[in-house]
Amino acid sequence: MNYIQICFQKTSAEQNELLTALLANAGFEGFEEEDEQLKAFIKEEEFVQADLDEIINTIPLQYQQKLIAQQNWNAQWESSFEPVIVDDFAAVRASFHQPITNVKHEIIITPKMSFGTGHHATTFLVMQQMSKLDFNEKSVFDFGTGTGLLAILSYKMGATIIDAIDNDEWSIDNAKENIQANNCTDISIALANSIDTAKQYDIVLANINLNVLTASAGSIAKICKPNATIILSGFFGTDVPQMQAALTMHNISIINQLQKGDWVCLRCIYSA
Repeated sequence: MNYIQICFQKTSAEQNELLTALLANAGFEGFEEEDEQLKAFIKEEEFVQADLDEIINTIPLQYQQKLIAQQNWNAQWESSFEPVIVDDFAAVRASFHQPITNVKHEIIITPKMSFGTGHHATTFLVMQQMSKLDFNEKSVFDFGTGTGLLAILSYKMGATIIDAIDNDEWSIDNAKENIQANNCTDISIALANSIDTAKQYDIVLANINLNVLTASAGSIAKICKPNATIILSGFFGTDVPQMQAALTMHNISIINQLQKGDWVCLRCIYSA
């Protein structure tokens, strides 16, 4: 599987925040931020030039575009992956990092081409929201699992039923590897484009993007037990009114909002 890399030059931190949000909504999955530079990655078959042109009209910037082969992508991803540490609650690291011992939960992720390792702001926020919940003996649905990070953390926090889906076959394979590396059992991983299950859950996790989440609000509600908790991220604070409108239509209420930079994470309750 090949990826398209878009490299933006001479960008500010503020521009990188906005670019990342716009590009994520356009289907870009991975981001690397360096000094005055932002690299964004998208599957070759999902790249739409018109979407990129629209973003450039919003933020006029010079960029370079190139094709990244699968074998090159893996080395590039590994070289840029840094641990994510959430207070004393949890840490996410790769196998080539030193162990992080001063947290309750340590997760080892093999960084490949799936969203959920390098997107630090939303990953951090979702984990922070999870730290406030009791997962013991709970059922969990992880929508857009990517590396399997949130499913693995749910298991480590005591969840007994964990179902996770993603629409990318490579992500599914990567998630299975990570689940095994963390000695997790009873996590079900499936390849799917949308939520399609008759089961209901105590907790639903979804760190994706605004477009997918607003379109999926009804499907999320259908898999919630009464008073289920829903944690959503992958969008900007300015997107919250749009997100809230979609949720309200399906009896989902926002009860808490965390923010890191321009990114937000919502904790919600479903009222049957």
